[in-house]
Amino acid sequence: MDDISIEINDGEFVCFLGPSGCGKTTFLRAIAGLDIQTSGTVHQAGTDISALPPSERDFGIVFQSYALFPNLTVEKNIAFGLENQKLSRADIKKRVDELLELVGLPDQPKKYPSQLSGGQQQRIALARAIATSPGLLLLDEPLSALDAKVRTYLRHEVKALQRKLGVTTIMVTHDQEEALTMADRIVVMNQGVIDQVGTPTEIYREPKTLFVANFIGTMNQLRGHAATPESSTLGSLELACRKHDLAPGQRAVLSIRPEDIVPGDEIAATVAQEGNSFNVTVKEMEFLGSFWRIHLCDEQLGDSQLIIDLSVNAVIRMNTSVGKKMSIELPSDRLMVFDPATN
Repeated sequence: MDDISIEINDGEFVCFLGPSGCGKTTFLRAIAGLDIQTSGTVHQAGTDISALPPSERDFGIVFQSYALFPNLTVEKNIAFGLENQKLSRADIKKRVDELLELVGLPDQPKKYPSQLSGGQQQRIALARAIATSPGLLLLDEPLSALDAKVRTYLRHEVKALQRKLGVTTIMVTHDQEEALTMADRIVVMNQGVIDQVGTPTEIYREPKTLFVANFIGTMNQLRGHAATPESSTLGSLELACRKHDLAPGQRAVLSIRPEDIVPGDEIAATVAQEGNSFNVTVKEMEFLGSFWRIHLCDEQLGDSQLIIDLSVNAVIRMNTSVGKKMSIELPSDRLMVFDPATN
């Protein structure tokens, strides 16, 4: 990792997001003291904890693999950290009962981990992590071993629990949807550096680099050239776009989200481009349940293809089918221009 620095606010839910090998888990382990940083410092609540061993740092941690003790019952797993705090048996039982209620498993105290489903085991791991009321909760891909439906359900559960407790939380994930739905802020990491920090809306709508634009959600990427500071060329088209700082003639990647392309109600009467509107041909259609993803091509686009996402109703209304012409507009405020080197 290279010169990484971030400040996390009290009670905030922050996601470290990035592909495998980008350094996000290493970053988390450095915060936990499991890997010691070679330079720089780690501060928690105004105190330098860089030299403290993990056992003396104020955090709870949940791993992808649950890491429950298989030979201990659910209640003993949750009580493990509390017993080290020398609490009375009555206080421990009261706290364990509270936590089981909190994670929605009040009737499971005597079971062993092997008798629980994956989702239940992860909830017990969460209860154990927050048992000692830590100042910081660290989650290392906690939902990635679960099937899709359980994962979606637990996303909401974990976020609701974090809000209720007000505990500062850092979660590592490579799942963009998980980060977008759970985080207050997302830290996008790429090859050991932070590419961008922002709210889910900022990261999705205002990506600062081509890597961020490409990694979060689906994005059209079209090879073109910069023209003026507020226009660019694509094939034979010159398009108005967001302001950029590329030099005229410099190679550029034009990016726009499939849902941001506006379909015209009628095919333009003229073949020529009008502003950012022009005709295209439907090359391919993919049905994705709640919407259609439509692949578009045209001579004016050169070798490039566009994809547009349309609702099922819009496709029916427009009578869209493969081989038909349609008119589209690329809104200038949604058309972004990036330096190819920022991928």
